[in-house]
Amino acid sequence: MIKMIELPYPLDALEPYYSKQTLDLHYHILYKGYVDNTNKVQNQLKEARESNDFSHIKCLEKNLSFFGSGIILHELFFKNMGPAIPTSPSVSLMEQIQKDFGNYDQFKMQFTEAAKNVEASGWCLLVWEPRFEKLEILQCEKHQDLTLWGCIPLFVLDMWEHSYYLQYQTKRPEYIQAFWNIVNWNEVNKRFQKIK
Repeated sequence: MIKMIELPYPLDALEPYYSKQTLDLHYHILYKGYVDNTNKVQNQLKEARESNDFSHIKCLEKNLSFFGSGIILHELFFKNMGPAIPTSPSVSLMEQIQKDFGNYDQFKMQFTEAAKNVEASGWCLLVWEPRFEKLEILQCEKHQDLTLWGCIPLFVLDMWEHSYYLQYQTKRPEYIQAFWNIVNWNEVNKRFQKIK
């Protein structure tokens, strides 16, 4: 049974960049729904194994991928945000950013533009790709499409409309710019340190 993680800060801790109302809905309704639905699908898969009835396996596996990935990405998202206290990439992460993107400003510009151009509902991610031995920026449709197998997400931005519409409405670029003020680089640094 998968349980919801606790938010690492109060609901109003990200204001004015990310509103209490948006975070409340995002955490208590949407994220909770992914947890509940993943548990439901896992129970249905268990029942299928016990009864040897796999007539709905295609739908169940698709739902597990969608809802389960929704849990993982939301947990990364909630944790890589924090109160607007300045943090920065660690020395080793900054060196990797410079190696793979030229400099921090070019990384930030590429990530921002990739986020702006996520098609429909999805995410923008900074990932470590061990096969390539480098950082990559990915656009992810829904929660699970357009990934690179084996990549490890370090830093994610939710680009589904529910993430920003209450506060920013159709002003997606303003949401992305505001997000940079509440990035918790300390968390991203820890993630990067683990893989290096």
